[in-house]
Amino acid sequence: MKRVSLSVTIAAAALAVIPFGPARADSGQTSGAALEKLQAVVNGDHRSAANKARDAHRHPVETLAFFGIRPDMTVVELWPFGGWYTEILAPYLKDEGKVYLAANDPSAPGPYNKQLQELLASRPDLYGKAELTVLAPGKHEIAPDGSADLVLTFRNIHNWAWQGMEKDVFAAAFRALKPGGVLGVVEHRHNDPKFEPKERGQAYVGEDYAVALIESVGFKLVGKSDVNNNPKDTKDHPRGVWTLPPNYALGDQDREKYAAIGESDRFTLKFVKSE
Repeated sequence: MKRVSLSVTIAAAALAVIPFGPARADSGQTSGAALEKLQAVVNGDHRSAANKARDAHRHPVETLAFFGIRPDMTVVELWPFGGWYTEILAPYLKDEGKVYLAANDPSAPGPYNKQLQELLASRPDLYGKAELTVLAPGKHEIAPDGSADLVLTFRNIHNWAWQGMEKDVFAAAFRALKPGGVLGVVEHRHNDPKFEPKERGQAYVGEDYAVALIESVGFKLVGKSDVNNNPKDTKDHPRGVWTLPPNYALGDQDREKYAAIGESDRFTLKFVKSE
């Protein structure tokens, strides 16, 4: 029964994919034992009930499978913040692969580095092999050049655009990847596909803008997925994406309304570093 449920879920996600160009063995979707292991990690007891509840909005199995993750890969996660995806990636890769966590500068204000450090320290058996690096203005050594099979970013382009470092970040990702390596991108989608989020508080990002930005450093767009689309998101909320769950920036005001919308509408893009 477990195998049937998993195959149906991923088959549905596969139907949502819009490919660009010929299929490649090293940038295809996760399948077989690698997919079963991914599902087992996502279902693991090490994940909190609160984090698992967000799976319905973030679709971690379908998203990572679309990007083609395998347990023997070297993976870089850009700005993991508190580690929601880290608690999936690190256990998945610890036996056969490698994960670099390109985190905020340790001197930067805010709670995220502390939260990430606390997560890593909480289960050395699961997270002890993760290697921390720094991604910040002027600091782009996220992993050794040409070492990574997969670089991932989840809802970060707006943060980098606010600081004017967005092109530098993707250039660093390009350097870190092996030829033929994959960049996986998830971001809040603006209604205007060319919108550039240059001001703080602007988190919705134009999809065409993102594609042009990333391709400008040498990547090639090879696929899109609608797995993280949310047509209920009207994108006109008083506090932007933070109005929606899980932040609920307005507190109890209209909470049921925003809970019914769910998390933001997001584009999910796959790029390849040409060989």
